[in-house]
Amino acid sequence: MDIARKARDLIENHVKESGYILDEVLYVKEDGNYFLRVVIDKNGIIDVEDCVNVTNIINPILDDVDFITDSYILDVCSKEKGCE
Repeated sequence: MDIARKARDLIENHVKESGYILDEVLYVKEDGNYFLRVVIDKNGIIDVEDCVNVTNIINPILDDVDFITDSYILDVCSKEKGCE
């Protein structure tokens, strides 16, 4: 199972229970850095606070399981505004 799929399996229910839609999970390497990119949506506009809320929900889950051996950056962003 790839990293993005495993991460999605771990966090999807928690994200949904918090009122968000988990649109996409990607594990990518950009400019020498690995990113676990979690793209969220909801009914209404996603703002920075939403991204912080979801980060606070999923970060402890990912830290607890600790299955990603690479050093990576967790990037939670909106479908509407895209990720950087």
